[in-house]
Amino acid sequence: MDVLNFTSRKRETYQVQLKYSLLWECALGIAAITNTPLIKTLEKPVKYWRDIRKSLSNELLDNLDFVEKNNTWKALLQLLHTRDFSHLKEFTSYIEEMPLTDLKYISLPFIGLKFQTVRQNAALGEESAINEMKELTNNNPFFPSYIEFICKVEGNLLKEHLISVMTGWYGEVIEKDSELINRILQTDYETKREMREKMNPEELVEWSTGGITYRPEPTVNHVLLIPQYIYRPWNIEADIEGAKVFYYPIANESISPNDRYTPNNFLVLKHKALGDEVRLRIVKLLYEDDRTLQDITSQLDIGKSTIHHHLKILRAAKLVEIIGSKYSLKKKAVEFLSEELNFFLNK
Repeated sequence: MDVLNFTSRKRETYQVQLKYSLLWECALGIAAITNTPLIKTLEKPVKYWRDIRKSLSNELLDNLDFVEKNNTWKALLQLLHTRDFSHLKEFTSYIEEMPLTDLKYISLPFIGLKFQTVRQNAALGEESAINEMKELTNNNPFFPSYIEFICKVEGNLLKEHLISVMTGWYGEVIEKDSELINRILQTDYETKREMREKMNPEELVEWSTGGITYRPEPTVNHVLLIPQYIYRPWNIEADIEGAKVFYYPIANESISPNDRYTPNNFLVLKHKALGDEVRLRIVKLLYEDDRTLQDITSQLDIGKSTIHHHLKILRAAKLVEIIGSKYSLKKKAVEFLSEELNFFLNK
């Protein structure tokens, strides 16, 4: 059925906020080294993580084992979002002085405004609320067990652990390279801030994250973009009250800011993906309409396995995505290529 549109109201979107901090890098480093199944997929080689472990004190190793068992890195990130902390001591003092019920409430994951009372009651130890939160998050790989732990752990033990692991990792891993890491994070932050003036919010999120399409949602007023180095090449997505958070991997050129000739890694991937006749033909087909693998195969009269290979390359470059059972071109990513190239040529 056709719709007659008599409204002048524009589609609402979110605002983008940008922040960076060594404290987020610290918490994400703790998360990375305790995520054993993911270690091999990180940009830094396994040897890097093994060497770090060999250099750590027994106290910090014990705390990291505790993190791996209970996923307390999540609590660190939740707490870091409560205010802008200028240095580690301010953050640890904040935890130290916090009432235990507040500590537990903030450490619990945000699962929606309508469930805030459930979250509060769970933090107070109410069994029915704890079970409800676990049920509401049962599609998450670790939230149910994490919720159970946070709600039932002795509060002062949790405090001591969070302070100890954060202080230990900062002092033994971050501090010696703090100036360099901070400069890298700041460089990426400033690049994204400059691009914020040239892009709409959804384009900026897609460009910063290397291809994540995040469309507006009810109750999400802003998206918070936080650059991180330690978890490259992964994006980490989280929810806090009123906001979606992306801890996104910093761009290549932020690591070597004085080298004006280092291009953004996603810019390279996109141009490589488009540098092929078959893939350009696929892009044109998808520009016209979303299509199934069978549709593309029939149109181009090329073997299904070959087409699948080309689609895999286009997806890796974040130019194509799968929606339902069809392949879809990320038109904004294609349209913005010239701006990305112009940004690189003129930096």
